[in-house]
Amino acid sequence: MLLRMIEDFLRRTGMPWTKFGRIVAHDPRLVGDMRNGRSPRPDLANRIEIYINTYSEMPHAL
Repeated sequence: MLLRMIEDFLRRTGMPWTKFGRIVAHDPRLVGDMRNGRSPRPDLANRIEIYINTYSEMPHAL
């Protein structure tokens, strides 16, 4: 479910998956690793959801 949320967000914003990972986890491979089965810890999963849910409120948002 979290990966689907990320994929939808990336499609909607046009943000590269490496940039997303770098921003939310300081790990450009985060999304690629999740696509290969990696499960983020609960604190990181929470941070990802918060970022996605508040992105439109950020000044740089589309």
